[in-house]
Amino acid sequence: MLTDRKIYDISIIIPTLNEASYIGQTVADLVGQPGVEVIVADGGSHDQTVPLAAAAGATVVATPLGRGSQQNVGARAAQGRILLFLHADTTLPEGFAANIRDALDQPGIVAGGFRFAIDATGWRFRFLEYCANWRGAWLGLPYGDQALFLPAARFQAMGGFKEIALLEDLELVRRLRKMGQIALLATPALTSPRRWQRLGLVRTTVINQLIVLGFFCGISPNRLARWYCGDRKDNGGLLGK
Repeated sequence: MLTDRKIYDISIIIPTLNEASYIGQTVADLVGQPGVEVIVADGGSHDQTVPLAAAAGATVVATPLGRGSQQNVGARAAQGRILLFLHADTTLPEGFAANIRDALDQPGIVAGGFRFAIDATGWRFRFLEYCANWRGAWLGLPYGDQALFLPAARFQAMGGFKEIALLEDLELVRRLRKMGQIALLATPALTSPRRWQRLGLVRTTVINQLIVLGFFCGISPNRLARWYCGDRKDNGGLLGK
């Protein structure tokens, strides 16, 4: 029987909320890559995020607000055999698709992410990159701004992301580590410095580490989110922008 359903190798899922400053260029850089589809999972933007994403060629799906639920809805709409979860202000390196395929073809590799890089100058940012990449390589704990990827079948079998207030990426990675090795690719995904610029690099880093420490100590992500985000209604949080 003939079908119009396209076959994709990699589905890139981008959760958004008011990302008009970035989403058009991010999607445009990805659309047209062979075997790649781009899905924007929007949590209720009231700026031009949705029309800009659609005009750039993404499939846009409306979702409940919350990065975990947004990414889960995007994953259910995806047709690729590999899922890649990308922040709207993060740029993937050239050749990313081949690098992902090669990594997941290696024995024992269950998922992966890219090296972490910040689009800003200064030794403090380089030091932050070094620490993040050490964590990803030696502790097997890449975060969401490193463009996590894994086979779609594995993601679905795991039940996807926990729909918690923050740290859904860290929670997923901790489950994945029990299944096998998480690859850290040599090429970097370049992310915007905006979250560090908003509150300051030192303050943001200290707060983030305290939130992670609280998570590992067993404090619920919902309580941590109340401490961190207060009354904010955006898509922010530890790994937000």
